[in-house]
Amino acid sequence: MKIYAISDLHLSFACRPAPGKLQVCPQYKPMDEVDQSWVNHAGRIFENWTRIIKSDDVVLVPGDISWAMRLDEARYDLQYLGLLPGRIVAVQGNHDYWWQSISRVRAAAPANVRFIQNDHLRLGNLVICGTRGWLCPNGAYFKPEDEKIYQRELIRLTNSLQSVRSVAADIMVIMHYMPTNEKHDYSDFIRIFQEYGVKHVVYGHLHARACRYRLPDRAWGINFYLASADYLSFTPRLITACGEKRCFDD
Repeated sequence: MKIYAISDLHLSFACRPAPGKLQVCPQYKPMDEVDQSWVNHAGRIFENWTRIIKSDDVVLVPGDISWAMRLDEARYDLQYLGLLPGRIVAVQGNHDYWWQSISRVRAAAPANVRFIQNDHLRLGNLVICGTRGWLCPNGAYFKPEDEKIYQRELIRLTNSLQSVRSVAADIMVIMHYMPTNEKHDYSDFIRIFQEYGVKHVVYGHLHARACRYRLPDRAWGINFYLASADYLSFTPRLITACGEKRCFDD
């Protein structure tokens, strides 16, 4: 089993997608109208994903899956995920407005998709926890009204980690937002990672020029992985391969 990651799929299918016919299915919010590097991005992700991902692999998707505003509007985007090989583990992104009730979201999920909120997924000795995250204090865009959401996301992250209730060989967290501000100041997210022994964090949200604000690959004893689709040239990023006992070396 190998663990990959890719976030910010930003899907907006207006009809049921089908392999080999993705380009003829219109997108109601084409990403290439914002940035030409996103031309046919759903088709490119599909091609790259099906080329490298095997049925026993896991792909982490840290948010911004669909532009839909309601769950019923996201049905074609969820069907797209169902066409992809491997097992998908995802959290909510800031644009996933269709994600409103976790019970309804899970009921609508394809069989190969698991959504995390206040809980975790165990894969042998690897535990996947996660939450959406939010802007962090002292950042350029952090406003007083962000404090409440920030605190709520800290609670959700803690709930997810506390749900493990047993010692795990490796704990990985997936978040949509980078868990610090753009200055990489120490945050409560980092404090919680350290408190629970988290060594690996996958995040997205950063695009184009904003990718220059990404975290270093390693800081505070934690490995960080940026997984935004455009940053990865729309190709899932290999995080690690799991052997019989461990996914990461000590």
